[in-house]
Order: sequence, then structure tokens, then C-alpha cells
Amino acid sequence: MPLHVRHLIALVLSASLSPTWAQAPAPANAAPDPKLIRLGLILPLTGGSSDMGNSARVGAQVAVEEINAVGGYLGRKLELVIRDDQANNDMGLKHAEELVLTEKVAATVGFCNTGVAMKALDVFQNNQHVLIVPCATGTAITAKYPAAESYIFRTSARDQLQSQFLVADIVKRNLKKVALLVDTTGYGDGGLKDLEAALQAVGLKPHIVVRFKVGVKSLADEMKQLKDSGADALIGWTVGPEQGVISASRAAAGWNVPQYGPWGLSHASAFEASKGAVEGTYVVQTVLPNTFMERNSTFLRGYAKLSKERPIGSMMSAAQTYDSVHLLLRAMFLTKGNISGKTLKQSLENLQQPYRGVVTTYDKPFSASDHDAISANMLWLGTWQGGERTYVYKDDAARASVIRRKE
Repeated sequence: MPLHVRHLIALVLSASLSPTWAQAPAPANAAPDPKLIRLGLILPLTGGSSDMGNSARVGAQVAVEEINAVGGYLGRKLELVIRDDQANNDMGLKHAEELVLTEKVAATVGFCNTGVAMKALDVFQNNQHVLIVPCATGTAITAKYPAAESYIFRTSARDQLQSQFLVADIVKRNLKKVALLVDTTGYGDGGLKDLEAALQAVGLKPHIVVRFKVGVKSLADEMKQLKDSGADALIGWTVGPEQGVISASRAAAGWNVPQYGPWGLSHASAFEASKGAVEGTYVVQTVLPNTFMERNSTFLRGYAKLSKERPIGSMMSAAQTYDSVHLLLRAMFLTKGNISGKTLKQSLENLQQPYRGVVTTYDKPFSASDHDAISANMLWLGTWQGGERTYVYKDDAARASVIRRKE
């Protein structure tokens, strides 16, 4: 039996044998289902971001199946109440209101797109309802409210960290003329701000900045402009399909400079849209497929039972969402039966035991002053090789089994 499953069984048994927890009253304003704990899940299951959303959905389902197999939460099984936001801001807001106000789920895991998340945040905050964001990376998501008051948590790497990480590798390679190709969405606006700050911190500034609208099928003119500028490196900041368009357009232009990007460059949609031209690009990762690590390989086997996609649409989305559900469970066990939003928030901020997840070992991942679980030391530089993601640096592959706790 895998070690993490044994730990989960021990967690469930210790809680179910505790008279204090088992007999604790439910929140006064709730009528809990005696059989189920319902968790909201809002993700883009259709549209251009569906590779992220569907991978995250499967990741959540793997976690729920594991938890339910060993008794759920105090004998109550978990149930996912799933909604498709279609990467649409208004749809995301509608589903947030529905899950929080009508369905009255215990907590919500959701959002892969920064703009969709930002429009819906007030629903969770104003109703003291815990939201864990497993995918969306906009720096503003966890900065909108002071952490001490916020009900918004995150298990993905915020764009501020990703931009600093990419710039650090560019400096390492002694590249100085950095071109930025950034989409015109809110995600792009935030990314551009973070990139400019990261470059400024190392004494650089963008060599050239070009913006474009999502949905484009070619960036030939933009790529010519960038190439003619004399830039020696390219950072593309956009979502998966458009990352593929960037790679395909760069290859067509014969512009052989290093191409960098945030995690969207690792999505299967980027590989498909580029027809493989993303091979050899550089991308920020929190986790990569690694059969030599027990938690990683066990998760991949569980994922394969529910989905036969190859490669996984977004390994990071799947693993981060899986870990989010398990972190929620551990917070629930600290509430002594009272899983109101306020108590869940306090429990997430005070998790007592490390959780050995797929992405990392979460040792006090949240606090009253910090709701981002991922720190800079947890990032890897990945690349596409033979149609799958892998480590750029061999030393990283060797170090991957070393526990990386939050700094």
C-alpha cells in the first residue's frame, strides 16, 4: 500500500476515533447532509483553456476517490459539485454565486484563468467562503484582500515568482536583449507588469514589447518585428493555445533565440497548436512527470484510471488541484466538525502536520499573513522533449526527490 494512502487512513481513523470531533455540533446556520460533504469545483471544461480545466477536474476526482475509499470525512463521503466556467468571466461569476449561495457547498476549489477568478473573488470573500485556486496565477488574486482577512488561498505559483524565475535563467545565460510578446488580456497586463519589475530588479529593461489578442492563428508580423529588433531572447506571456502559436510563428520566421514562457507553455494545447514547435522551449514548472518519485508515480497511475489522455493536458493543473483537495481535507479535520468558512480559513492557516503532496511537501503552506502555498525554491525549469515535459537541467532531475519546503 502506498505510503500516502497509509497516512490518509491514519488521519481518517484518528479523527473518527476522537469523541470530541465526532460529537462536535455542525454550524448553527447550516443543515449538513448526513451522508455527504459537497465541494464546489469551477473550471474551464470547454473552450481554449479546457486542457487546464479537464486536467484539474481529473486531479480533483482522483483525490476524492482516494479519500472516500478510506472513509471520507468523519464517515461522510466527499462529493464534487462541478461547474464549467468556459474561461468566461461572467460565467465564472454566475457559477460562483450558484455554488456559494444556492448549492451552499462547504468550500470551493477553482479557476484556471486570472480574469475569471478576479471577477468572482468578491462572492467568496463577502460570504466568508473558502476558495482554493489551484491553477490561475495572476499575482493580484491573492493580493486583492489582506491575507489576515482573506478567504482566498492558492496552490499555483503566482506570476511574480514565475517572471522572476524566468529572468534569473536569462541572466544566467548572459542574455540581455529580452523581447516580450504579451497578450492583451488581464492576465497579460499583470504578467507584463511582473516581467518589467523582474527585469528592472536585475538592471535590465524590455528590449521590445509587442501585444496581441488571444485567438490569433498566426503571429508572423509580430515575430518579424521582434526578430528585426535584434533581441536575443523571447518571453511569450499568454495561455496554452497562443503559446503554441508563438512557437510555430518563431519557427516559421527562422528566429533561433531561446523562447521562455510561464506554465501555459507546458500545456498540451501549446504542443498541439505548434505542431511540436514548442520542443526545446523553456517553461516554469512546479511539478514534472517523474516515475522515480512514489507520490508522483502513484498519482499518475490514479490519473490514468480516470483519463487516457497522453500527454496529460496540464500536469501542473492536475497535481495542484489534487493537492488542494487533500489540503482542504486536512483543514477540515482540524475544525472538530465545524466546517464553516471562518473555521476552515483558520485551519488552513494553521495546518499542524506536513502533507506530502504530489507537487511538494506542504509544511505550513499558509499562514494568517500568506495565502500562497508555493515559494520560489519550489520551481523547476522545464522543457518539451519527445512530446512530453521534462527537466532542462539534469541536476534538477536528480534533486527532485529532495523535500522542498516553503521558504
